[in-house]
Amino acid sequence: MVEGLIKEIIRSKRRTIALQITPEAELIIRAPHKAPLETIHRFVREKMSWILAKQHFIRENYRAPVEKRFVEGESFLYLGQQYKLSIVRQANEPLVFNGDEFLLLEKYISVGEQVFVWWYKKEAYNIIRQRVNFYANSNGLKYSGFKITSGRKRLGTCSSKGAINFSWRLMMTPMELIDYVVVHELSHLREHNHSKRFWQNVQLLYPNYKQAKLWITANGHLLAL
Repeated sequence: MVEGLIKEIIRSKRRTIALQITPEAELIIRAPHKAPLETIHRFVREKMSWILAKQHFIRENYRAPVEKRFVEGESFLYLGQQYKLSIVRQANEPLVFNGDEFLLLEKYISVGEQVFVWWYKKEAYNIIRQRVNFYANSNGLKYSGFKITSGRKRLGTCSSKGAINFSWRLMMTPMELIDYVVVHELSHLREHNHSKRFWQNVQLLYPNYKQAKLWITANGHLLAL
């Protein structure tokens, strides 16, 4: 039963076994290189109730995203809210957000995806960096670098040298989700793993982290253009 439940086992230099439920409700195992297969299977059996509950939740709530065409009336996510797109002939920039809707210059429709990515990245650099500095300064944390990426599967990363990266896709999520991912990556500056101590550090800075993780599991597939 366990073998048929596992979609893939990904081995790396990590120290612990971790479970990942994809937006398609498939189970991915992340394990150390030397972890015996039986140890992995035993871990899965111990977490079976959690796995089945997560898969059920995703199957009940999953909605496949509709491919964007960048035309009048389409909706786009920004900070957790949907906003309509209007096509205009005049604007100061290729894409403008006026607080109520997105305005896309007509001549950029054919490259609408690139324009939106450019806009999200610009917003991400300003907003996410502000949140990073807030949490870092108030908790005595120091990072060595900051970058906005186009990551799809990972909304944030922290290198062993203390450089933190965040996906522009975070700009589609509610502000509290941005704070969670920021806290998650900053916590890796103290614990570069996902140990019990790491999650305790996360909880100190962001008590509702479990709800945030659940939101990402259920809605992560929507963070796309």
